[in-house]
Amino acid sequence: MTTNDQHYIDLIINGDTNAFEVLVERYKDLVFTLTMRMLKNREEAEEVAQDTFIKAYKSLNRFKGDSKFSTWIYKIAYNTSLDRLKKNKKHFNDVAIDEFTEHQVKTIDNALYNLELKEREQSIQDCIALLPSDDGFLLTLYYFEEQSLEEISKTMGLTPNNVKVKLFRSRKKLATILKARLEPEIIEHYERERR
Repeated sequence: MTTNDQHYIDLIINGDTNAFEVLVERYKDLVFTLTMRMLKNREEAEEVAQDTFIKAYKSLNRFKGDSKFSTWIYKIAYNTSLDRLKKNKKHFNDVAIDEFTEHQVKTIDNALYNLELKEREQSIQDCIALLPSDDGFLLTLYYFEEQSLEEISKTMGLTPNNVKVKLFRSRKKLATILKARLEPEIIEHYERERR
């Protein structure tokens, strides 16, 4: 896919503006999901997603290819969302966190894998939507884009170690929400299987 992206980037840089539609089509859903995670408002998320592609198009000649195009465009989406949040001066309440051990977080993660794929995705999506912006963005990249710590660190402008720490904290917050919302018997079922 990465080399395929590069093919279209080369076409665009050489004057084929229609080739950009392929990249928009390929990444629009995820860019929108990420902006929605950050802004928690459909209208604003759509505007910021659009701005993301406009910025990407205008600065395409600066894309060096030292990371995947997807990482580059997600970084633009992230920064554009942050700019919008600063502009709006919106502050979202953080989710209260119980003290979770790493084992409990893993138990929740594993319980999720026992759900049907669609059901699991929907459960995670619903719960991620309740998290603060940054956490939702990070977990979307982690769970749905399956990006590595290295890729996420490039997207969010953090060191891989910071991403690891933030990811663990975000997963703890998600675990708190999931624990409250998931059917207790799923977790009990998983705990019984472990014994």
